[in-house]
Amino acid sequence: MKEDIATTGRIRPQALPREALLRLLDGWLEPGRFKDYGPNGLQLEGKPEVRRVLCGVTASLALIEAAIERGADALLVHHGLFWRGQEQRLTGWMKTRVQRLLAHDINLIAYHLPLDAHAELGNNAQLGRQFGWTADARFGDQDLGFSGPLPEGQQTLAGLTGVLERQLARPVLAIPGDGRPLRRVAWCTGGAQGYFEAAIASGADVFLTGEISEPQAHYAAETGVAFVAAGHHATERYGVQALGRRLADEAGLDVEFLDLPNPA
Repeated sequence: MKEDIATTGRIRPQALPREALLRLLDGWLEPGRFKDYGPNGLQLEGKPEVRRVLCGVTASLALIEAAIERGADALLVHHGLFWRGQEQRLTGWMKTRVQRLLAHDINLIAYHLPLDAHAELGNNAQLGRQFGWTADARFGDQDLGFSGPLPEGQQTLAGLTGVLERQLARPVLAIPGDGRPLRRVAWCTGGAQGYFEAAIASGADVFLTGEISEPQAHYAAETGVAFVAAGHHATERYGVQALGRRLADEAGLDVEFLDLPNPA
């Protein structure tokens, strides 16, 4: 799926100096507030001016090739190339990705936890909007997790998972709790299964994230709080789209979102 985010009717997009673009993004997302797993902001320097931006979830080779095909000056993603503790040599798949970006002078810009946590543009805020969830509390490390009341029609596990599967267009894995009415949902997109205990402590009846590990099934059975794994990629598609729309509206850039399917 692709979405042309750019303001309609614009014949030629406005050019913005790369440093001005980065100041704008940093001003919105405040990456300095977060202890993250990799660098936020510019990860690979390309053209000094940006007119066309391609947005996506992950800086995969497929997304890089799409950026090349579209003549993008910048690739804006949630999952960049560089992570703490990874192999530091540019070989194999990493060499290929970096080589393709450098050959076409494309800026790679990535925001990880800042894009999860933002109260308006973030993955958690935007996922909540898809389902009518309004967060009235935050929980977990760096307050990344959101929680709030569930609307009518989502207060049983069957009702909730049905809504999720229709909107996300994929099956979800649901581990039932004790069958209690689901009054409050806690959620944190992506690979936040380690937040389940904090979600339980926050008073949630159900916790939603992208992935599940072995311990969470036991926690659900033993605490009575349901757990839903709805897909890492599927739950993290919405923040970068909101960020792209803001860029198109406020900076006059030509911005497109491309959703490359991922079963994870």
